[in-house]
Amino acid sequence: MPRSCVPPPVPHAPPLSALLRQYAAGSALTCEPVDQGLLNRGYRLRTTRGRYFLKHHFDPDTADPAAIARRHRATQRLADLGVPVAPALAGRDGRTVAVVGGHAYALHPWIDGGHRHGGQLTTGQCTRLGALLGAVHACLERVMPPKGRARPATGPHPVESADPAATFALIDDLLAHVRRHRPFDAFDELARHRLLERRSLLEQHADRRPPPGGPVGWVHGDFHPFNLLYRGDAPAAIVDWDRLGVQPRAEEAVRAAAIFFLRPAGTLDLAKVGAYARAYRRAAGAARDELAAAVHRVWWERLNDFWMLRWHYERGDTRADPQFPAASALVTWWTGEYEAVCGAFTG
Repeated sequence: MPRSCVPPPVPHAPPLSALLRQYAAGSALTCEPVDQGLLNRGYRLRTTRGRYFLKHHFDPDTADPAAIARRHRATQRLADLGVPVAPALAGRDGRTVAVVGGHAYALHPWIDGGHRHGGQLTTGQCTRLGALLGAVHACLERVMPPKGRARPATGPHPVESADPAATFALIDDLLAHVRRHRPFDAFDELARHRLLERRSLLEQHADRRPPPGGPVGWVHGDFHPFNLLYRGDAPAAIVDWDRLGVQPRAEEAVRAAAIFFLRPAGTLDLAKVGAYARAYRRAAGAARDELAAAVHRVWWERLNDFWMLRWHYERGDTRADPQFPAASALVTWWTGEYEAVCGAFTG
């Protein structure tokens, strides 16, 4: 699960009076925090003029007002092409970013809808989901100018995959944290089991480290159930474009499927993955070998990733703990069912 699925800390009240003076949005009647979203804070705002979503951008990696405005322009262009988004509203000065007290805010129309996990989607809706993400990638290629790319959209992604030597050292360090933790509880027991299991898996598969990634393009960057709103049976809006950037496109498709179609026991619904992936390939124009390489890289990424345990033991932050049982079980299951998973994405 992505970090942005973690419940947020209790937010501070935004400076509503100062903010609303910058918009023709009336006076505030109610303002309630939205209960999802870690990297930024969101509020359900009702004013004398209507209902809105107020976003406080405070993640230092994405809170630059100029960068936020660029993302706003991109989502407006996507909306013009028919992609379901909720573009930011312009203030009285024509800008979509309001800066108050050194903090950046944006106002969006409120979209009625709810989130749906893959278990709540029919096979037809899984097909529609894959087609939607494929359309996002295809439309981003149309609306984002080539000169804005961090690297060529047709070249390989230069980021190296995880080094198993570094992962072995991290596992040893985390095991030491587990041994020292008092009182030793059920989470510690599961963490110990998964760390030892993961070390064994890495020893068996250390020679399968993938090369740098495949073809890149513009991606949403954080496509998961909490960033997609449904109204009835249809997607109503893709939200949270803070991670918009140039990355391997097919890897976003695989990561999203591993979140949407993850079952509580740590397995994937491969029939739904297959329907989703076929629709994605058609809409994005992605080849089967591109998806196969992406499956391998995301599997390796998960095999070497321990962010939930690092939050728990190094930072004392337990908000991701509920995700750990299923996410850690998925790595083991995926390793044993590697060919079946790859077949679901490429068949």
